[in-house]
Amino acid sequence: MAILEVRNLKKSFEDTEVIHDISFTMDEGETVTIIGSSGSGKTTLLRCLNFLETPDSGVIKVKDDILFDSDVPESMSEEAIRRKRLHFGLVFQSFNLFPQYTALENITLAPSLLAKEDTSIDASSIEENAKELLEKMGLSDRMGNYPHELSGGQQQRVAIARALALHPDILCFDEPTSALDPELTGEVLRVIKELAKQHTTMIIVTHEMSFAHDVSDKIIFMDKGVIAEEGTPEEVIDNPGNERTIQFLANYKNGK
Repeated sequence: MAILEVRNLKKSFEDTEVIHDISFTMDEGETVTIIGSSGSGKTTLLRCLNFLETPDSGVIKVKDDILFDSDVPESMSEEAIRRKRLHFGLVFQSFNLFPQYTALENITLAPSLLAKEDTSIDASSIEENAKELLEKMGLSDRMGNYPHELSGGQQQRVAIARALALHPDILCFDEPTSALDPELTGEVLRVIKELAKQHTTMIIVTHEMSFAHDVSDKIIFMDKGVIAEEGTPEEVIDNPGNERTIQFLANYKNGK
């Protein structure tokens, strides 16, 4: 069953069109990886899905909930945007943890604030859930540590746990290992691979081609704001049919 439907999405900044007429769907439990050169529109697409940017036109639908439809204008109040964002969890490349809070507090903060607005949320289970997530991330012994006391890989795993704490329909990663050295990159990629095995619905923007091949159900290759090629890892990475995809992968293999 399709959990996400994106139709004819466009976004420009001043006179520059960054994403043009993007359409794709993904099913519940799928891992979709978006690859492409810097400036191809990958991160902008992710930011539009998470409403960190407002699309210019198109449709975004999660399950039966239409989050955005340019043909049906609505007031995009801060409260409305916050509700739309709850469908997505976003893990940034630079972690974005709150330095004044411990690992556990970073995870419990957003659910606790949400529980104050929504009485249907069981506030008593928030800390227990956060501890379970830290255990899942292999960080049970770090829950009382502040971000500056954690390695980059540990901080990113806390950020993943924080995103999962709100039980999003879709977990999004924006180049989750780009700020990490190779050893710490492995820590984070192992966690994401484990989430994929558990059929966590994920969209991943990455430059790690071997990881993308191993973890993805579907690969989307973006070029100059459009989807140039889409398919399984075997189709897009092993046997690309689009000339631009072939060139991109050749440059990547040559280390450019």
